[in-house]
Amino acid sequence: MTITNVRVRFAPSPTGDPHVGNIRSALFNWLYARHTGGTFVLRIEDTDQNRKVEGAVETIYESLNWMGLDWDEGPDVGGPFGPYVQSERIPLYQDIAKKLEYRDNAYSCYCTAHELAETRKAQQQRGETPRYDRRCRNLTEAERENKNGLPYVIRFKTPVQGPPVVVSDLIRGTVVFDPNLLDDFVLLKSDGYPTYHLANVVDDHAMQISHVLRAEEWLSSTPRHLLIYQALEYEQPLFGHLPMILGSDKSKLSKRHGATALLDYKHDGYLAEAMTNFLVLLGWSLDGTTEMFSRDQLIRQFSLERVSKSPAVFDKEKLMWLNGVYIRGLSFQDLAEEMSTALSTYIADHSKPVKIEPTPERLIDIAPLLQERLQTLKPDEVWERASFFLVDLPDFEVSPVPKGMDNESTFRALAESEKLVRSLTTFDKVTLEDAFRALAERVGLTTRDLFGSIRLAVTGRTATPPLFDTLAVLGKDRVLTRLKFALDLLT
Repeated sequence: MTITNVRVRFAPSPTGDPHVGNIRSALFNWLYARHTGGTFVLRIEDTDQNRKVEGAVETIYESLNWMGLDWDEGPDVGGPFGPYVQSERIPLYQDIAKKLEYRDNAYSCYCTAHELAETRKAQQQRGETPRYDRRCRNLTEAERENKNGLPYVIRFKTPVQGPPVVVSDLIRGTVVFDPNLLDDFVLLKSDGYPTYHLANVVDDHAMQISHVLRAEEWLSSTPRHLLIYQALEYEQPLFGHLPMILGSDKSKLSKRHGATALLDYKHDGYLAEAMTNFLVLLGWSLDGTTEMFSRDQLIRQFSLERVSKSPAVFDKEKLMWLNGVYIRGLSFQDLAEEMSTALSTYIADHSKPVKIEPTPERLIDIAPLLQERLQTLKPDEVWERASFFLVDLPDFEVSPVPKGMDNESTFRALAESEKLVRSLTTFDKVTLEDAFRALAERVGLTTRDLFGSIRLAVTGRTATPPLFDTLAVLGKDRVLTRLKFALDLLT
């Protein structure tokens, strides 16, 4: 195949929720396609039917859609090279496997699972690397006839002697493999389904994939794929293997490092824009210093030349920092909508009685006060930050008496504050601050003690957004109700 245009693919297996490593691969493929004006193909590799998880395909769609990674060809949108689900292409793989066998590039293997296990055990006892011993490779015709009707797999006939297998990798450079270390790997399983090695090569060729950009873990499989390409006389695509993603302890990223499934981060209140920015930095850099990119910037500037060979560390603190930056970049309208979704989820999950409904108008008022404080939009965090604006009366985390004051002084501060609030005809933050500073001087209290008493009485918290902004958003009636409630608690 002569490469006249870029065609890349993302080919997940529906064996569970896509993790961040999967989606990083999808993102790099998508960016390369969009940068070059090429085609991004989605293919579902479901040949391992034993590991297929119900609903996993839908989760793949949801993950990609959340990230805004639209595909040009795929199971749901069609395309000229369908079907795009491997289980719907089984006859093609079977024909190709038989073709390889006919060309003497493959053979039928009748070894049972027990026989293979015994062979591996004996090899390990001798200190050898476990591999298939090729006992079925040179069966005579008579021996094959004796096995007629028995279950079998089709194995690739890897050259016993041959030149090194050279992988010209777009990211890692030239990588040389010793063919003597390769075994006769399975192409077609006894149930008629192909292995990854066969299906991957056949489909990439049939779908005219020009660039195979995938995780580093598949680099060791690439020599097998190149041998299949050669045996079938297919023109091979260009390969690029993306760097491994490590956890904070520099081991391979896994569940012990926290959430790894992409949608876990969605549910934990991370923005897709922040996740996109974060994932692209796991293995790619523009200039070593720039860390913030819009989607349009990434499409314009993405190149394979800037993909690193070195492993990337998944730094969750950096992800949270980036998420906070993107939250602060939202318009108040957009933030209010995000908060509405989070609060609705929290209220539904916890059956919280909310007498002051989180209406869009109300949340737009609240959004500016919380924007600088939110690190995520996780329902629990949004509720924790916003709930005292929404409930009828606050739940006191502590006594309504602030630290450094007693019951009597707190009561006097709140009683005078209630009188002041009742007298005000204007209820904006400037008016409130001027009025309460004058009150503190008049009643002989420090602003710290007076403001702290009011904050605790009105919100139930010792730490909130700026006090007078908070009072203005709550409104005169709700402030009076809460001051009266706190005074009743003190009597």
